[in-house]
Amino acid sequence: MYGTLDISTGGMIAQRTRMAVIASNIAHAHTVLDENGNVNPWRRRIVQFAPGDPSAGSSEARSLGVHVADITLDDAPFKLREDPGHPHAYKDGPFAGYVPEPNIDPVTEQVNAMEAARAYEANLAAAEATKQMMASALRLLA
Repeated sequence: MYGTLDISTGGMIAQRTRMAVIASNIAHAHTVLDENGNVNPWRRRIVQFAPGDPSAGSSEARSLGVHVADITLDDAPFKLREDPGHPHAYKDGPFAGYVPEPNIDPVTEQVNAMEAARAYEANLAAAEATKQMMASALRLLA
């Protein structure tokens, strides 16, 4: 029974991490400069899940549930917006006069956030059901 609770909890932690990354993407949807002031748009982050729980004690428990394996950068090309007068527009080359913008689509990020919230809620409901079953089993034994 405790494995079931661990699976739901692991899923909630993974979805919470995913929500934090999505929020970061939305917050940086218009970030064009890096921390040094150079034109380097924010690149969208993506959460990669993997099966199992590497921190679990037994080998059986390690194969259950899900965890965040990595947070990777989306290699999709940056969006280009034509604005020759903008101070961050490319000065020369094939994209002269275009301003690079992050490869973030706010609508896609919002849909991903709704999906993560629903997955979190589903894991929460499963954890609550598990706790109720455990309490009922203890009442029957007592």
